[in-house]
Amino acid sequence: MKYTLSFGYINIISDNIAEILVDEGVVMTLEMCEEYDEFLLSHFHGPFAVLVNRIHNYTMTFETRLHIASHEDLVAIGVVSYTKQDSEDVEKLVELRKVDKLNLREFHGLDMGRGKALAWLERELSTVYSDI
Repeated sequence: MKYTLSFGYINIISDNIAEILVDEGVVMTLEMCEEYDEFLLSHFHGPFAVLVNRIHNYTMTFETRLHIASHEDLVAIGVVSYTKQDSEDVEKLVELRKVDKLNLREFHGLDMGRGKALAWLERELSTVYSDI
């Protein structure tokens, strides 16, 4: 199921995985991040994972980088990157949020990245559900 938000759209892939696609040229603000948070909280109850598919170029404000991926029930984040700049942005986010120990893994879109990311997210979620 596809949902349109002010910054792009979210595909609900399964009961516990959402795919995020941000529109071209968007600067993700804290307000957009709050919209994203509210959406996830209204659609997921319990552990979930997010697939960020960076098919478009966009940026995030510093405040958004500090806030994004702060959900208590967020188990894993798979990021599909297509360019060197995308990869550098992911590295910067991981470094900025090092203290949070985000369970984030990057996959390269030109190397079947979306499929690999989904498989990894499902494995990460299965370890959480097997512990419950």
